[in-house]
Amino acid sequence: MENILKRIVLSRGVEIPNSATWHKDQLILSSSMGIISDTLSHDLHEYLSFRHYFVHAYGFMLEESHLEDLVTNILMYWLQFISETDDFVKE
Repeated sequence: MENILKRIVLSRGVEIPNSATWHKDQLILSSSMGIISDTLSHDLHEYLSFRHYFVHAYGFMLEESHLEDLVTNILMYWLQFISETDDFVKE
């Protein structure tokens, strides 16, 4: 998803901020440009937060219930992402 958003943003001549928080900045930028909705941006931020936590924490500290929510909802978010980005690109 990040690479798709990055390509769309760059194709519009907009630079993605080069910072330690570029992943989060890209989500915010993508929603402000109308590529994805604010709601989807917020939902995807949950996955971004998980990834950050997973990279910087130990696996035994993960909460199973939180993982279940992420796994259960990913297909729904993926389909929403495809629909929203497709609509934006077709404009």
